[in-house]
Amino acid sequence: MSENGAKTAFLIRGGRVIDPGRSVDCVMDVVVGADGLIAACGDDVTGAVGSGAALGDVSVFDASGLIVCPGLIDMHIHLREPGGEHKETIETGTRAAAAGGFTSVACMPNTKPPLDNIETLTLVRERAAKYGYCRVYPLGTVTVGRSGREVVDMAALQACGAIAFSDDGDGVEDDAVMRAAFERAKAIDAVIIQHCEYKAISDGGVMHAGEVSKRLGLPGLDPRSEEAMIERDIQLVRETGAKYHVAHISTGKAIELVRGAKADGLPVTTEVCTHHLLMTDEACLERDPNTKMHPPLRSAEDVAACVAGLKDGTIDCIVTDHAPHSADEKGRGFVKAPPGIVGLETSLGLAGKLLCAGSADWPVADGWPELVRWMSCVPAQILGLGVGALAAGAPGDVTVIDPDCIGLVDPAGFASNSRNTPFSGWETRGRAVVTFVGGRLVFLADGAGDRFSGVVAPLVRV
Repeated sequence: MSENGAKTAFLIRGGRVIDPGRSVDCVMDVVVGADGLIAACGDDVTGAVGSGAALGDVSVFDASGLIVCPGLIDMHIHLREPGGEHKETIETGTRAAAAGGFTSVACMPNTKPPLDNIETLTLVRERAAKYGYCRVYPLGTVTVGRSGREVVDMAALQACGAIAFSDDGDGVEDDAVMRAAFERAKAIDAVIIQHCEYKAISDGGVMHAGEVSKRLGLPGLDPRSEEAMIERDIQLVRETGAKYHVAHISTGKAIELVRGAKADGLPVTTEVCTHHLLMTDEACLERDPNTKMHPPLRSAEDVAACVAGLKDGTIDCIVTDHAPHSADEKGRGFVKAPPGIVGLETSLGLAGKLLCAGSADWPVADGWPELVRWMSCVPAQILGLGVGALAAGAPGDVTVIDPDCIGLVDPAGFASNSRNTPFSGWETRGRAVVTFVGGRLVFLADGAGDRFSGVVAPLVRV
C-alpha cells in the first residue's frame, strides 16, 4: 500500500462491537494503532492508547449508538480496469467501495485484456496500490483468454497475487478442461469461483424464462443452464477434492444442489447478490435496462429460496456483483443493453432494510450480527485473506455503521463512475459512516466528522 497522508492512531469509543469470527457482540472500545493494526478491543484500552501514541495525538471517535465491525468484504466485483475505464476505474470503484463500507474487494478477471497473465495481473495490483481506497484482491482466470479451452498456469498467477480463479462472465463448459482446472487448483489449495451457465441451454436469453418473459415476448434464460453446470461441477469436486465456490447463485434448485453437497461434506460454498434477495423478474415488466442482469432476476419462488438459503446456512455470504456500465450502453434498450448493475454503495443499506428491520420475509428485528458475518468474516475465510476480525494485531480494517439511518438510493450521489441501478428511490436502512483501511481513514460520511475529537487525519488512499 502507498504511504499517503500522516499516520494517526484512532480510539473508536463506546460502539457496539460486532466481530462474528470471535463471537463478540457488546459495547466496547477499539484502538487502531498508528502502525495500522488493531491495538486493542475491549472494555479497558487505556494501556493500548498510551503505548500507541500520546493521548493528544490520538483521534477519538464517539461511536455510541453505532456498530463497529471488521471491514466489509465484497468477494465479487468488476472494476473494469484495464479496458473498460469509461465504465469504472480502480480509483472510482474503490472509492465507491469505501463509501459503501467495504475495506476489501475481490475483482473479477474479465477485463480487457483478461487477468490470465502476470503482466496484466501486476498492472492491476500496481494501480490498486497507487490509486485504491481499499484493498484490492485480483482473481486470475481459469482458462487462457477465458476461452474455456486451456487452463492457465495457476501456480504462477497465485505467486503473483491471484487469490482465486474464475472465468466470470462465462462458465467453463468442457468437462475435461474443468476437471484439469480443479486438479490444478487442488494442487495449490486454490478456490475456483464458477459462473455457472451452459450457453447452449441459456440460448441467448435476456431475462428469466418464465411467465413474465412470455408476457413480454422476450427470449428467456432457462434456469437449467445454471443448475446443470453446478451439478456437473459438484461431481468433479467429489472426484478431485478441489475447493469450489458457486458465483451469484439464483435458483431454488441450484441452492438445493449446494445444500446437498454441503451435507456430504464437500468443500463447496456459494454467494448471493443483494438484488437476488430483493427483486423478482416482475421488475422487468417496464423493460428498464437497469433490471437486466446476469444471472437474471428470477421468480418469486427463487427469491424465497435465496432468503431461505441464507437462513439455513446453505448460502455463505452476500456479494454485490458490482457491474458498472455507461449510460450510453444501458440506453440501448432492454434487449441490446449489457447486463449488470452497480451495487457497492447500495448493498449494505438494501440488505439492512431486508434483514435488520423485522419483516415478513425476515422476522428478526436485529439481523446485524448475521449481516456482518455474511459481509465480512465469511468472505475472508473463503478466500483466506487474513482480514475480517478485530483481534489485536489484525489489520486495522474497520467499518462503522449507523444501523438506524434511513435513507433513499440516489444514483446522482454515487462515487462510482456509473449509475446503472434499478434501486433508485428505494428506502435503505443502515449506512457506513466511517471506513478505515489499514488504520487509514478512507471514508467519512457527511456529519460523521462531528463525532471526532482530537487530531483528525485527512481522508487518504490506502
